[in-house]
Order: sequence, then C-alpha cells, then structure tokens
Amino acid sequence: MQEQIKNIQTLEELQALYTATFGKNGTMTARLKEMKNLDNDARAALNTENATLRELFKMRQTELENAVLMAGLQKQKLDVSLNPMPENRGTLHPLTQSLSEISKILESFGYTMHTGPEVEDDWHNFTALNTPSYHPARDMQDSFFLENGNVLRTQTSAIQIRAMESDGVPIKMFGVGATYRKEMDATHSPMFGQIEGLYIDKDITMSDLIGDIRAFLKRFFEIDDVELRIRPSYFPFTDPSIEVDLKWKNGRWLEIMGAGMVHPNVLRNCGVNPDEYQGFAFGFGWDRLAMLKYNLNDIRQFYDNDVRWLKKAGF
Repeated sequence: MQEQIKNIQTLEELQALYTATFGKNGTMTARLKEMKNLDNDARAALNTENATLRELFKMRQTELENAVLMAGLQKQKLDVSLNPMPENRGTLHPLTQSLSEISKILESFGYTMHTGPEVEDDWHNFTALNTPSYHPARDMQDSFFLENGNVLRTQTSAIQIRAMESDGVPIKMFGVGATYRKEMDATHSPMFGQIEGLYIDKDITMSDLIGDIRAFLKRFFEIDDVELRIRPSYFPFTDPSIEVDLKWKNGRWLEIMGAGMVHPNVLRNCGVNPDEYQGFAFGFGWDRLAMLKYNLNDIRQFYDNDVRWLKKAGF
C-alpha cells in the first residue's frame, strides 16, 4: 500500500485510493471495526499502520498539489517591460484645502477656531445679533425655518455669540461651518461654507480690522500687495459696516467680504460693556475665495463630485 501511494501521479487517483481505504466501505475502515476482536499487540500494530497510511496520503497530496501549481506557473509568462497601470491616488477636495489654509493663516494671527450647531435658535441666529423682528433676513424667502421655530444657521455670526457667552472678553476667535440660505446660482449655493472672525478688546479700531484683512488676503492669494476698496454698507450686527473689494489680476474689483465694528447692542446682548470694550467682526464664504484662487466661474462645480473635473482643474 505504501509503495502504491508513492507511485500515484494524479490527485484524482490519490482520492480514489483514499476512499477505497478509509471510506465508509474502505478496507482500513473494515479492519478498524474488527479491532475489538484483536489482542493488544495486534491493536497497536493496526493503529500504527492506520496513522502511517493517513500521513502518507497527506504527504503525497501536498506533493501532487505543489506539482500542479509549479506546472501552471511554468506556463505563465510575465513581461516585466510593460508599463505599470497608472496610480489613482486621492487628494483633499479643493474646499477642504482652502479651509485648512485659511484656518492656519488666521491661527497664525492669534485667532482661535470655534464651531457651533447648524440648527440654531432665534436668539443666537437673529436677536442677539441685533436683527429686529421686521428685518428682511428673517423672511421665509431667505431662511430655512423649522416647525419648532428654529432655523438652519444663516451665518456663522451665531458662533461669535456663543463664544462670547462661554469665554467672555477679551476674545479673538473665528467661527467656521456650513450655512444655509434660499439662493442658488453660479456664485451662490443654498449651503455654503462661511468663516467669521471676531476680535473684542480695549482700544480696537477699524485700522486693526483693515490691517488683518490686508495681511490675510496677501497670505491666502500669495501676492506681495493687495489693493482694497472699502465701501460703506449695512449689517445689523456692526456699526459702522463696510464691504471690502479686492482689485484682481485682470483689473476687476471683486467683492471679498463684509465687516465692521461690532454693534454696541450685540456686546450688551452678550453681557459685555460697550463703554469698556469694542472690536470688529468680518465674514466671508471660503468657497467664494477658493473660486478666485483656483480661477473658477461656477461655484456649483465644487459640489458636483465630478472626479474628471477635479483632475482637469489640477486637484
């Protein structure tokens, strides 16, 4: 039997012999059933023979399987001169890249990052920001109101209120997050990322505000100097309020952000004495700045998740 096992050349033949030996009606199976009628020496000899045969079958099966594998490998050919398949390596989305860069710049100026809930109550989103009940920003055409009276955050200014309530003053922070408004076109999205900065201390002036804006834009757009145009504007939470325009490379003036000195009523609503403290606030959509930096014409391209566009745009 042992020589027979060693001489088998195929796995099929080996399986057939194993079944004939150890199967339900196999020869070894029948002998083992009669073991009760043998003396001790005969039992020991039969057990040894049984274990030896099983080990031989296992060894021969391994040998035959290795032979089949090697035969298959010898038939295969590998051309090592072929160029490898191109590697599709993922990268950060341009909006994520912009947010990271903006955050690092503001943190290097001494601002600390804060976040807040995207579903806000009336106090933090409107009232504390000196937005009266008749202000058009409360209109259903602009804001997404919920049935319980809360609203999807319309500006990250609400984070400033929460920061002053929790940390007090002096404070130098910026809030970052998603905001929601009912508008949709090439330069507006119903959901967009917004960043708002706040600096409250003693003797803070408009010159400090413009200086930080100028330094930020130089760093973000990687230009030696920036030409700004400051226009008067109106926001309920700042007084005086300004719009900041940047003269772009093609000579066009582009609106960059809104800003101004924090309204005394906003400070009072947060428990801050406006006769002792003052400061400024500024806000902008970082996707709008990313559009300028990456020379894009339609803000909606950021949200299409089209890998082909991302690759073509160099991301």
